[in-house]
Amino acid sequence: MLITTAEFIFDRAPFPECHASTIEETRSGLVAAWFGGTREGAEDVGIWVSRHLGGKWSTPIEVASGSDAAGKPLPCWNPILFQPVKGPLMLFYKVGPDPRHWWGMLKTSADAGAHWSAPQRLPDGILGPIKNRPMQLPNGDILCPSSTEDNGWQVHFEGTPDLGKTWTKTPPVNDGKAIEAIQPSFLRLANGNLEAVGRTRQDRLFEIESADEGRTWGPMRLGELSNPNSGTDALTLKDGRHLIVFNNVPGTPGHWGGKRSPLNVAISKDGHHWNIILTLESEPDQEFSYPSVIQAKDGLVHIVYTWKRKRIKHVALKV
Repeated sequence: MLITTAEFIFDRAPFPECHASTIEETRSGLVAAWFGGTREGAEDVGIWVSRHLGGKWSTPIEVASGSDAAGKPLPCWNPILFQPVKGPLMLFYKVGPDPRHWWGMLKTSADAGAHWSAPQRLPDGILGPIKNRPMQLPNGDILCPSSTEDNGWQVHFEGTPDLGKTWTKTPPVNDGKAIEAIQPSFLRLANGNLEAVGRTRQDRLFEIESADEGRTWGPMRLGELSNPNSGTDALTLKDGRHLIVFNNVPGTPGHWGGKRSPLNVAISKDGHHWNIILTLESEPDQEFSYPSVIQAKDGLVHIVYTWKRKRIKHVALKV
């Protein structure tokens, strides 16, 4: 695996902190988004977007801000970009005072992120994807990996057959007690099953499988990779292998100390047993976190992540 690009999306920005980046490939090239403002949870936190044009990233622009029904400013959270096979680029994000009380929002762009629609609030009880990209199923439905934090940490899945107009939702797939889990990513296993993997409070990533395209799910279990209560992202590569970006920080549940370094890349043939092949960042006592990963049409893997809460870093890998 070879790093072909390592760069900051911006060097200067009008916000002091940023976090929770997302990347997608459109028909016109790469687009990235993140939330930025005074600090996470501050009422001035909005969603910012940059486009990769002419070999460089454009100046970030704010494309979404948050407020309640009375117009009181509220923070935005966790944008997720997704380009369906047909239709506009979708930007999911959340608005609310905190993750226990936020709600789902959606904007779309018909020109690869240059201009955006008015914000649309998702139906009550529908949050959209929480941190990581949806998957478009063979029948065209978009399956969103979601989770909640208001009754323990629980994972569920939401589906839309019509680009966000109507929705279905599974019950929670874990009780939020034995395994406290959020923020799933999708893998497609060799046997055709879907696997979701993601963050827990139990010191290891969770795994859970579905044999019916996400309608029902088997038991949740803990996998072999460490997880210091930090967001991850994963995908299945074109060659059938699986790739995950995560913080390989072992520790004792409840005593991680907020550590989010180093940031690593691992590869698996089966979605269960992993080999760490790359360290993206290793500076101690710093934060390198919340990765988002895609594989572009040309085969390159693109990763964006939080760099010390001050910048968003983009790395491209040849796999």
